Amino acid sequence: MDYTLAPDLVALRAEAVEVAEAAVAGREVKEDSWLVGNDAEFARELGRRGWLGMTWPKEHGGHGRTKLERFVVFEALISHGAPLASAWFADRQIGPTLLQYGSDEQRRAHLPGLVSGEVMWSIGMSEPDAGSDVASIRTRAVADGDSFVVEGQKIWTSGAAQSDYCYLIARTDPDARPHAGLSEFIVDMRSPGIEVRPIVDMTGNQHFCEVHLNEVRVPAANLVGTPNGSFSQVMRQMEHERGGIDRLVSNRALYDDALLEADRSDPLVRQEVAALETMYRIVRIMVLREVLEQAPAGWSAATKTLGTEFEQRVASFCGRVAGPRATLWNRVSRNICYAPGYTIMGGTTQVLRNIIGERVLGLPREPRGA
Repeated sequence: MDYTLAPDLVALRAEAVEVAEAAVAGREVKEDSWLVGNDAEFARELGRRGWLGMTWPKEHGGHGRTKLERFVVFEALISHGAPLASAWFADRQIGPTLLQYGSDEQRRAHLPGLVSGEVMWSIGMSEPDAGSDVASIRTRAVADGDSFVVEGQKIWTSGAAQSDYCYLIARTDPDARPHAGLSEFIVDMRSPGIEVRPIVDMTGNQHFCEVHLNEVRVPAANLVGTPNGSFSQVMRQMEHERGGIDRLVSNRALYDDALLEADRSDPLVRQEVAALETMYRIVRIMVLREVLEQAPAGWSAATKTLGTEFEQRVASFCGRVAGPRATLWNRVSRNICYAPGYTIMGGTTQVLRNIIGERVLGLPREPRGA
């Protein structure tokens, strides 16, 4: 099933496609552009076009546009490989989080840079022993006068080497239950005591980073929301992260190019294409339910699980189309190497399936030792 967009949305999508195609001209890799495509000038271009903070209230510097308009723009940009990474986390998560939980002072200080695309953010959540399990975070923030002293380590922090600020989660009450005692902070990445070490993945990219924090002083005014109340706040933030169109079309550009080469006279190939096209439409409808606020609680876990498993299937299909060329280094082989990460980052599929079972379907937990 497909839905007919209103003429203004059709025109907006066409404009976004044109902008994306101009941005990727000459780029070797178009896949995973929202994560690996760092381009500070393109982020500013998005700001000039009013495509950052599109749905945010005008009184906070946003543009007051509809969520469907934002969906149309970013589906087109990501599907065509536009280099979004310099602005993506700020627009997808940080802005909405500050609008919901930030103070007036924090919104005045930080939202303008997000809307203009001038400021890049990273998210300090995962740690070496706390990937998908936020409750296991051990990085500590200890109150000391009018500031907190932060000590610890983060890992898989996308874009940390280029970011201006990090939205950091740290433990502020070590005696509280694991899900309690966590707080969120705005951390200036130029602060003394911060060391960023890029991690080179098997594709040669360095967007993931280790961040070491050694007695980093963070002003108390940079604490976001409720002290020791981060867990419920971060769960809301994860709804923004997991349920978006980026979890479906990361490698859509490669798929579209592979279709031009696929032998669709082969009935097995036609069957696979039909299955992929069908699944694309199903997950797109799931994303739209999120966009239009028609989804039940926990829906984003299902959207991300199905979407990222689909992206892995797309990578395999493109590899079969390429045949022996997939054994050489090119876009296809790069995506095959990268694809396992889709179901790991942002919450592993195993963890998300537990969330679906327990929080969405209400299934009982298996007793320990069973």
